[in-house]
Amino acid sequence: MAETLVQLVRQGPVAQVTIDRPARLNALTPCMLDALEHMAREIEADGAIRAVVLTGRGDRAFCAGADIHAWAALQPLDMWRQWVRRGHQVFDRWARLRQPVIAALNGHAFGGGLELAITSDVRIAIDTAQFALPEASIATCPGWSGSQRLVRLIGPGHAKYLALGGVRLSADQALACGLVHERVPASELGLRAAALAHDMAGQAPVALQLTKQLINAAAGEDAPAALEAMAAALAASTADAAEGLRSFKEKRAPRYLGR
Repeated sequence: MAETLVQLVRQGPVAQVTIDRPARLNALTPCMLDALEHMAREIEADGAIRAVVLTGRGDRAFCAGADIHAWAALQPLDMWRQWVRRGHQVFDRWARLRQPVIAALNGHAFGGGLELAITSDVRIAIDTAQFALPEASIATCPGWSGSQRLVRLIGPGHAKYLALGGVRLSADQALACGLVHERVPASELGLRAAALAHDMAGQAPVALQLTKQLINAAAGEDAPAALEAMAAALAASTADAAEGLRSFKEKRAPRYLGR
């Protein structure tokens, strides 16, 4: 069932992932989180995919956040174990995909929907989209990095304005504070996102993905893993690395030359 609510379609070097639950404003359930994680793993492992578009179905909402019916009855410890931690795991995987991700925001992004949108590298919104963190109005808190990743993106002042003031940012306001990069008419969203994704897919993929990792590290997104991955890749490309493997297989002392 979740696979039908989150769909993955490949279009050459570009993958499009669509949250497909428009009757419920694309609100996320636990099964949909599982599907998002599965698709992120699939994209990460596919060397033919060079860019990703993440969007929602319909003309009202990209994602209205977590489906309140899915978590309202949970006990506090289950809320922590099954919902908040799970959402973080899935969203972190999306934020750390090696391929660039473009969020094509086809409507409102509220709560967890906004938190999902900011896992992407570039966000393009239709001109009627609105953005909000309404958790305090139902006596809860942002649970999927709205108080962390969003602060790194737009700063604590704008994040407090959203989370504490209960306001909705318009597309123009979101553009002004850096929450979105482009604002387009709804009729142009799909074409613009696809064009940008194909432009990215046309770049040298390794250089593009390393650049994404470097920028993510500078922004505090999994910096230790980025440093270790790049150091390991550099070391593995040396003649000494090849000699180390040969000497191990031949059961002799290695002769390292420092190159």
